[in-house]
Amino acid sequence: MAREELTRLTGNGNGTCGQDDCPNVYRTASGSFVVQGDVSQAFNAPDGEGLVEIPEETLREAFRVLGW
Repeated sequence: MAREELTRLTGNGNGTCGQDDCPNVYRTASGSFVVQGDVSQAFNAPDGEGLVEIPEETLREAFRVLGW
């Protein structure tokens, strides 16, 4: 899946990162979410999965955009 196929919910100039590629939440055409953030070493994720950390403000921004 290409980034262009995703709807970017965060980082559109309202947060601390502006337009830069930093923690973001995206929505797919099927309604699921893709989260971009710093790699976390909190525990070992199963094969095929990964852990990322994103700031609370990024989630709040995504919820606001979705009207939650």
